[in-house]
Amino acid sequence: MLNKKTLVFFGVAIVGVVLDQVTKHWIVANIEYRYGEIQVIDGFFSLVHAQNPGAAWGMFSDMEYRQYMFLGFTVIAVGVIVDLWRKLPPTEAFLSFTMGLILSGAIGNAIDRVLKGTVTDFLRVYTEHPSLAPWLKKTIGMSEWPSFNVADAALVVGVCLFLVHYLFLEEKEPKPEAAPPGPADAASGT
Repeated sequence: MLNKKTLVFFGVAIVGVVLDQVTKHWIVANIEYRYGEIQVIDGFFSLVHAQNPGAAWGMFSDMEYRQYMFLGFTVIAVGVIVDLWRKLPPTEAFLSFTMGLILSGAIGNAIDRVLKGTVTDFLRVYTEHPSLAPWLKKTIGMSEWPSFNVADAALVVGVCLFLVHYLFLEEKEPKPEAAPPGPADAASGT
């Protein structure tokens, strides 16, 4: 019988990859590349169709061997995630969930890169608010977050949850208290 950590880890990873790929295929089939858009929340959120040859914010788009670099990073990331997961206790659900999210994100985008050399992005978050948009453009140069996808969201949420666990929830081993100086320490002058 499968333990809790295995069910959660593989369940989240499989559902995440399937959801990522199904949504990307729907976008490609239903929204015109670069020009199509479906408004979901007017002035804040819409579905678009973008193909990103690089990483976040289009980084490394012009790099000749970027596909090999991305594939190498993905293989390393999957290895690290699986190794960390294997070391978890059999009943650990939270970290299994977070690692399943990270794994699904890494695999979802890797599938795109291997099959077509680009990653389909389609979630567009932006603002047209009259006071907020100019301030954002002045402060950070844009009033729109670069479009992303389900795999990107799974990666970010998984990493954030992992950091929250590591920084705030993980039980830290108590530091050993310094022993009071003994007679041998006093005689040696330390």
